[in-house]
Amino acid sequence: MNNYVLEIVIENKPAAKDPEGETILRDLINQNGFEMVKNVRSGKFLRVNLEAESREEARDIVYRMCNDLRIFNPVIHVVTINVKD
Repeated sequence: MNNYVLEIVIENKPAAKDPEGETILRDLINQNGFEMVKNVRSGKFLRVNLEAESREEARDIVYRMCNDLRIFNPVIHVVTINVKD
């Protein structure tokens, strides 16, 4: 068994509203003068350490974990899973 670190990013799909991101963008522009920022999307970030036979198995385990535990809603979220070296 090998040890793997996987990073999981869960974001709203582009068409889904993101009130938290919109609030952060508004604050950046109105309160802090960051007019150069054009868009902000919020999301969740998870880092998981696990043992698996291969990178592919580690990715499959994490994807299954996210689905089984309903960590994300596939209707409104996009999930990106990265296996770190």
